[in-house]
Amino acid sequence: MRTRSVSEAPAGASRLIVFTRYPEAGKTKTRMIPALGPEGAAELQVALTRHALRVAADYCAQNAGEWEVRFAGGDAVKMGQCFGADHDYRPQAGGDLGRRLAQAVAAAFDEHARRVVVIGADCPALHAGLLGQAMRALRDSDVVLGPAVDGGYYLIGMRQDQPQLFRGIDWGSDRVREQTLCKAKQSQLRVHCLRPLSDVDRPEDLSLCERYLSGYRAAKK
Repeated sequence: MRTRSVSEAPAGASRLIVFTRYPEAGKTKTRMIPALGPEGAAELQVALTRHALRVAADYCAQNAGEWEVRFAGGDAVKMGQCFGADHDYRPQAGGDLGRRLAQAVAAAFDEHARRVVVIGADCPALHAGLLGQAMRALRDSDVVLGPAVDGGYYLIGMRQDQPQLFRGIDWGSDRVREQTLCKAKQSQLRVHCLRPLSDVDRPEDLSLCERYLSGYRAAKK
């Protein structure tokens, strides 16, 4: 079954957004460069992004969903050359991660999405079943969060635009999830948390890739 692009989807459909980065050597997965080198870190970014795109495509094929790819670095042509031209590539906004997330979510709701879920490309254990759980949770909850073991989150979703959840967050710290939940509580939002998963951010996380990403073997320096 072919997944629908955003332009083909009916008004009121759920929207899945994949947040990732163009895999330019030396500018992506920089914490991995001491262990993998610039090219190896870029190859890891490719493997993780391909996994996230496959998970998104699998979920949307099973659920007639719509999805898009929000990227930083490079351009849509380069992304298409690397990951396939049949995806809906859109550049991320400028500013910190919070501003970029807020803009992408707001744009989806402006296009009449009924529910919006955003995933990163750092979580090799993520699968389509978890995306289904997230979308179903939004029937009764205002916000759904996929907690990352490192204190961040690998998924966030909502059924109305909630830009306050992205403001005043210490992005990149181990307080991201805590601060986000605090802001949700202040706004009296009902939050459903999925099971915690590990992101791949540091060399000690590479074993997760070799476990979950088919065919991936870290080419260590």
